[in-house]
Amino acid sequence: MKTILAALTLFSITIFAQQNSSKNIATVDFVDLKKYVGTWYEIAKIPNSFQDHCIKNTTASYKINEDGDIEVLNQCVDDEGEIDGAEGVARIVDKKTNSKLEVSFVSILGWNLFWGDYWILGLDGNYKFAVIGTPSRKYGWILSRTKKMNENDLEKCFKIFEENGYDRNKFELDVHDN
Repeated sequence: MKTILAALTLFSITIFAQQNSSKNIATVDFVDLKKYVGTWYEIAKIPNSFQDHCIKNTTASYKINEDGDIEVLNQCVDDEGEIDGAEGVARIVDKKTNSKLEVSFVSILGWNLFWGDYWILGLDGNYKFAVIGTPSRKYGWILSRTKKMNENDLEKCFKIFEENGYDRNKFELDVHDN
């Protein structure tokens, strides 16, 4: 009986932890995709393995396809001074708000594999900055329409992350040429 009780307790704790990992992650109420598309400059990010080689000038460009999906082109200058790019596609998961998307950069024979969450947690009213996160809180990005952000807007972005359970100390600021 003690073994069953212990197993149920452990199972309950595991389920609770999984549910709480996405708890309190709040996306914006609505994203006008026509205003959102275009080029964004990466201002800050939680370091991740797929961007390890990027040392400066990281951008993300979005374009709506005829089928409603979004073409994605991420570019940066790598540690050898070369421009490196990754092409992908984003699809809208929450069509009511357009604030929850999934992105894939792996395509085999036209089939996209390995979709990753791309949730818009914050967005300036004039679409001059965006706060992007994931339910796991493993990834996060601050994007801007300009290469540099003023301190007030940057602080707004970090506050949005903190309100969603992120640790601002995990982020690193990007470098952009003038």
